[in-house]
Amino acid sequence: MTLAILCSGQGWQHRDMFALTGDAPEAAGLFAHAAVLLGGRDPREIVRSETAEALHHNRIGQILCTLQALAAASALRAHLPDRLIIAGYSVGEVAAWGVAGLVSMADTLDLVARRAEVMDAATLPGDGMLFVRGLPRETIDRLCERHDAAVAIVNPGDAFVLGGSRATLEALADDAKAMNAARIVDVPVEVASHTRRLANASTEFRERLSELAVTVPPPTGIRLLSGIDAAPVIDVRTGLDKLATQISQTVQWADCLQACIESEATVFLELGPGRALSEMVAGAYHDVAARSLEDFRTLDGVRAWLAARVDR
Repeated sequence: MTLAILCSGQGWQHRDMFALTGDAPEAAGLFAHAAVLLGGRDPREIVRSETAEALHHNRIGQILCTLQALAAASALRAHLPDRLIIAGYSVGEVAAWGVAGLVSMADTLDLVARRAEVMDAATLPGDGMLFVRGLPRETIDRLCERHDAAVAIVNPGDAFVLGGSRATLEALADDAKAMNAARIVDVPVEVASHTRRLANASTEFRERLSELAVTVPPPTGIRLLSGIDAAPVIDVRTGLDKLATQISQTVQWADCLQACIESEATVFLELGPGRALSEMVAGAYHDVAARSLEDFRTLDGVRAWLAARVDR
């Protein structure tokens, strides 16, 4: 059976997000490195002491979510099969490059900190994101055109994350509610990620990526997917172009999950924080096993679950 690793995005940070990874000896160096990026504060202390609002500030949120994916991958590395499909949701796509072994994990943390900084510099005050489920894409496109918003992420099952100004998104939400959308939720982020509003950030981030040390060719057996088109990263330069473009272009997450299925993934493990991605998989594909790290009480439980389902 083939394993797909899913690296989570922002939005699900919480005080217990490092419950399984915080004491893993394999991840100790990553927590120390992240602490430097966070002004000398231990990330484990930060999530336990800061407010939920503070944990969702863009830079700290991106670092924390990336750290969790890298720490989990480090702790599980010896128990993962040689053949892997790896996909990342939003900032999780940067983490996916580290999990895939194309970029060192320390460089990945540095990279995501820089990504957040250029996004913050390009962001207009009052920008944000909105989740809408239950309206067809054509209707969503019309609403975005009417309210000067944009589709940021396409999820399975007529579920969309939209980006724009908060005022614009509030008006759009009112219209979507009148159209009987099944669910409308503010996304706790401070930027309109994956929309043209961050075009300058894409340009700045691509310059940073040009300085990055990348493993060429990609490790054998690793299939890393690009978020904007679900295509595998074969040529690293093209992959880096897409990684930068992703900041200001729609993420086709539904296509990424379908690409995992078409690559014969039968087991999915989300590294967290949260369970959103594994729940998407379970909702869209009923014949596969999908879990999040947060479904388990211990890392040994994760390892046992993998051993029972994945061929090495």
